[in-house]
Amino acid sequence: MKNPIGNLLFGPLTVILSFTILNALPLQTRAQVSLSADDLFQQARHSAFSDHDYPAAIERCKKALEKSPDYSDIRVFLGRIYAWNHHLDSARQALGYVLDRHPDNEDAAAAMTDLEYWNDHSDQALSWCDKGLFYHPASRDLLLKKAKILNDLGRFKESAAITDTLLRTDPKNAEARALALQTRFKAAKNQLGVYYDYVYFDKEFNAPWHLASVDYKRQTKIGAVIGRINYANRFNSNGVQVEGDAYPKISRTFYSYINAGYSHDVGIFPKYRAGFSLYANLPKSFEAEAGFRYLYFSSDTWIYTLSAGKYYRNFWFNARTYLTPGNSNISQSYTVTTRYYYGGADDYLSLALGTGISPDDLSNNIQLNSHYELKSNKLSVGYNHAIKKLNVVFATATLINQEYLPGTRGNQVDIGIGYQKRF
Repeated sequence: MKNPIGNLLFGPLTVILSFTILNALPLQTRAQVSLSADDLFQQARHSAFSDHDYPAAIERCKKALEKSPDYSDIRVFLGRIYAWNHHLDSARQALGYVLDRHPDNEDAAAAMTDLEYWNDHSDQALSWCDKGLFYHPASRDLLLKKAKILNDLGRFKESAAITDTLLRTDPKNAEARALALQTRFKAAKNQLGVYYDYVYFDKEFNAPWHLASVDYKRQTKIGAVIGRINYANRFNSNGVQVEGDAYPKISRTFYSYINAGYSHDVGIFPKYRAGFSLYANLPKSFEAEAGFRYLYFSSDTWIYTLSAGKYYRNFWFNARTYLTPGNSNISQSYTVTTRYYYGGADDYLSLALGTGISPDDLSNNIQLNSHYELKSNKLSVGYNHAIKKLNVVFATATLINQEYLPGTRGNQVDIGIGYQKRF
């Protein structure tokens, strides 16, 4: 027989006892009792991205997985955090757990690909990437990762083919655009180029200048190497310059530019020229450069350069300066350039605005030999187009308004054309 008095007493006592026990627990423990796996996942992401507290993020992921062991998104995130902390075995175990049970999980395949790629295991990275592409052949993320891996493995043609495909379907993919420009020279072992510039002056000189160049590029294991012969007719005199360029690869992030040149015809060309730059391919499709240029006419001229670039959708933006220390001041040159890509890596329209003279401008750098600090403004437009990928034609038109003597300005028009054959 039920005891009604006992039941009346037992209910309130149970509530009071439960309330007492809960209040005796630490606040953090009580909070976690009521948190769902999703709540803990959000806390883990906040710990990782906002607080940069990876140990806390790992602990919250583990607690979330105790509640939902098959929550793949949490386990993939845990694997990535382990990878960021260089706990590679733990990362592989977490990601492998997901891929064993769900081999079609795209995020897990991408995370495992990144893990191996960024730890210099490109062959393993390619294997995981291909497994992901088996289930998701149109994945832009996995295709871009594969292109990067193939580029790292020296399989440049395959990498270029993937970036071309990506840009046809997604022309605003800035990361694919940046990679395509990195690999376009590497995809062909050889390249032959011919170039011509016609320079007209309305006041400064009576006769126009003519410049022509021929170069040959060879892709090597260390990077591209270029040999070039330049011819110029200036001041009614002829001159020849020989020079060489190299682009050694340092790492996935860094590569360099090295230049050296010589001419016996001083005044038409500098007697010696040299240059060095360090380039960095940065995250978010940014790039940066720092370096110097050296010219010798009858004395040394040292010029320092800095530039920063950004790929955004179909566009590339670049800002560059050249700084030339003098006896009392620093001569400065600035140029802002933008390109609009309407097709592949060699299909674009360009626009540049600037001041001053660039030592890298073959048609005009001879004027750095002037004893007067030339002040100029320039506007340049250009057109580049690839024909069947292996033939590239281009044309440029530049207008320069220059103060070549104190208080005296004149206009200079430079029309340039060129052709490159890759094979």
